Amino acid sequence: MGSRYAGEVMNLVNLESVSHAYGPKPLLSDVSLGVEAGERIGVVGRNGGGKTTLLSVIAGTVQPDKGRVTHTRSLRVGFLSQHDALDPGATVGQIVLGELAEHEWAGDQRVREILANLIGDLDLDARAADLSGGERRRTALAQLLIDDHDLIMLDEPTNHLDIEAIAWLAAHLAGRKSALVVVTHDRWFLDAVSTRTWEVVDGRVERYEGGYAAYVLAKAERARIAQAAEERRQNLMRKEIAWLRRGPPARTSKPKFRIEAAQALIANEPPARETVELMKFAAARLGKTVYDLEDVTLHAGGPGSGPLVLSDLTWQFGPGDRIGLIGVNGSGKSSVLRLLAGTVTPDSGRVVRGKTVRLAHLSQELAELDPARRVLESVEEVRKYLQVGKREWTASQLLERLGFKGEAQWKVVGDLSGGERRRLQLLRLLMDDPNVLLLDEPTNDLDIETLNELEDLLDGWPGTLVLVSHDRYFLERVTDRCVALLGDGRLSLLPGGVDEYLERRAAGTAVTARLGTPSPTPTAPAPAEVADTSGQAGAGLSAKEERELRKELSRLERQLDKLGDQESRLHAAMAEAASDYAKLGSLDAQLREITAQKDTIESEWLDLADRLGD
Repeated sequence: MGSRYAGEVMNLVNLESVSHAYGPKPLLSDVSLGVEAGERIGVVGRNGGGKTTLLSVIAGTVQPDKGRVTHTRSLRVGFLSQHDALDPGATVGQIVLGELAEHEWAGDQRVREILANLIGDLDLDARAADLSGGERRRTALAQLLIDDHDLIMLDEPTNHLDIEAIAWLAAHLAGRKSALVVVTHDRWFLDAVSTRTWEVVDGRVERYEGGYAAYVLAKAERARIAQAAEERRQNLMRKEIAWLRRGPPARTSKPKFRIEAAQALIANEPPARETVELMKFAAARLGKTVYDLEDVTLHAGGPGSGPLVLSDLTWQFGPGDRIGLIGVNGSGKSSVLRLLAGTVTPDSGRVVRGKTVRLAHLSQELAELDPARRVLESVEEVRKYLQVGKREWTASQLLERLGFKGEAQWKVVGDLSGGERRRLQLLRLLMDDPNVLLLDEPTNDLDIETLNELEDLLDGWPGTLVLVSHDRYFLERVTDRCVALLGDGRLSLLPGGVDEYLERRAAGTAVTARLGTPSPTPTAPAPAEVADTSGQAGAGLSAKEERELRKELSRLERQLDKLGDQESRLHAAMAEAASDYAKLGSLDAQLREITAQKDTIESEWLDLADRLGD
């Protein structure tokens, strides 16, 4: 099933002096390049800059105004565009599996894996006309991946995929022998699949070795050598590099060029966020209480209706917390945000909201905007100036940072695209100067440059942030810790971030968060769970061994309770010391030490619980 060109180094596609424009705007100007067999290329650039046009020209679905595009003989191209062309009368099975008999596809592990990871929740007999946009998209992607291709071309393939599916897709594509050209704003995905990066900018295609991390380093090096005039853009680039270099080791791939010169750019670069400083401001704005959830039970469809999201949960969101909320599609992440926003009420328990909370909630639904207003007017009616960190920004300056440059600020709101409306909605929320932000998929339809600007803006924003996003890079970049909904009605701490979430999902385990509430004594599994774990953890223990393990488990739980109490007292002390920078730094160091101790003890608790089968 591999590529016919696997043993050769040759170009599958060649572009010679290609130019193409839509109206007066040239998107490609005298571009010459090639796609080699087995090469994996990530394409980046501003929205509207020509990325999709480049893909369409390479695939042969768009003929350029000038120049020549040549394909090798009998080249098999698979192209996932942003708009599918599924037959509305065909079933999912007919679209994806074609004429394959059931015994053929059911006996093929690769096909079964694609079906399970992309359309496992869909009925193969469902008609395409009855599918949602996201379901149609996943169906089209599954259809493409099941077929054999020499060149796969994907335009925003991670749209409508959750974190698990994105991780699976990256591993699947990296394991194929087909060449790959992919347009995506998902920077983690770019690093995971790309061996080269193309940037479409001002009609040119700039080429870089390596994935996103290597591209950022190389671009900064080029900017340093050329002494580029755009100083603020360079500052953002240096900040992005500092994040990449200081993140988890797996984040940065090894580029194929020298990076010693780029190191000079970040030698004295401070951390992306001044955590202690932000904590001080957040405590001053919010006081001690932000949100306290007390014995909360919540179903996604209302009291007793739909999947269980939370079950008798006690949890605290403190001043300055920056939390990423992770879970599969349908796990209830948006329901948790709506609970905090007050638009839904819990089945039981109560949500205590701080008196000083000034909330902004960006949901997945676009808020109503006056279609007759201009973009700038729509923002200025909320506020004309906003203080972010130590700098004051005008509405126009912030619009420019989020992609509304020049004349775009005078566009009529009714003429904006869905992505532009989302950016406008986000900025209007920020202009209202909230101290609590609830963001549900804020990165939809944002290009990488705008994402960089948004991250930089949030770096200086003091307050409590709860974020839901399938953009793994953005999630890890703007939050300080992650928690997960794993289907057990609890919020599980993830000291290891998204990697730990994927490991727990694969292993079916979780460490349940304990914040501000005593941990209950572990209970025996339900009958169905006993059946699932029969012959595994806990099997073969003597009565004495089981007593000793339970005794040790209780000891660890008492330690966790004490650490939880110390953590609560430290949060209160930090709120009181909001104006004492030195004391705040000392308290923050103590808090980090306690957090590390809790992580270690929770790991020990999990090991013991596994041995007991609890």
